[in-house]
Amino acid sequence: MTFPVTISVGHHLLPVHLFFEALAYFCGYRYYSWLRGHENDPINEDNRILIFIGAAAGAFLGSHLLGILEDPLLLKRITLLYFRGNTTIVGGLLGGLMGVELIKKCIGITISSGDLMVFPIILAMTIGRTGCFLSGISDGTFGIESSLPWAIDFGDGIHRHPTNLYEIIFWGLLGCLLIGIEKRRLLLNGSRFKILMVTYLLFRLSIEFIKPAYFFSFGLSVIQLACIAGLTYYFRFLVGLIKTGSKTINLTLLKQESADA
Repeated sequence: MTFPVTISVGHHLLPVHLFFEALAYFCGYRYYSWLRGHENDPINEDNRILIFIGAAAGAFLGSHLLGILEDPLLLKRITLLYFRGNTTIVGGLLGGLMGVELIKKCIGITISSGDLMVFPIILAMTIGRTGCFLSGISDGTFGIESSLPWAIDFGDGIHRHPTNLYEIIFWGLLGCLLIGIEKRRLLLNGSRFKILMVTYLLFRLSIEFIKPAYFFSFGLSVIQLACIAGLTYYFRFLVGLIKTGSKTINLTLLKQESADA
């Protein structure tokens, strides 16, 4: 495969990243609309629209603001074009979360509203990261140089970690995990979205170490600091998740010991 991959439409070449980004938004929203029509949503349509607007506005601002902060050395040369062209999923998710919570507080909604968006987010992220992968070196989501057998030359002659493919695999595994959990037990309202946020922030906190990002003298990048901030917000849920996992493991071991006896 030669990078970047191009999409031909007649005599014109369509930017592959733009195509997959638009496809991700379209499919994600259509899937969300379908789910809302087939699931019992405790939030009425008017409030759901307001929440969706809050999520979209927060995601836009968060993704761009964190995007321009990724490399502090470039802040002196910031322009409107630079602001528009730099985005990050971590900023989008955290910004969307803040936008939703602000809207919910204004309209007096106290129940969780994120569960309905989880599988559409997984679908949209998978499609979007496919576009990132096919865009090659121009997208900036590749990893550092690697000698591993699956390392890929994205067009600059250097074999690198395909971190965008790693993320696609992550989203697939997360979707399977959530489906498996929900088949065995009924998650509390809001837990599905919290699991998505916690696992993705942990994933990005780890994967950033093999990406060519700007790292401060203490060894962390701006994205990783944002991940830590998000995980701090979900600290109580994360602790509860770990305790629940430990209890499940202990219960499984006890059952195995009883069977062996």
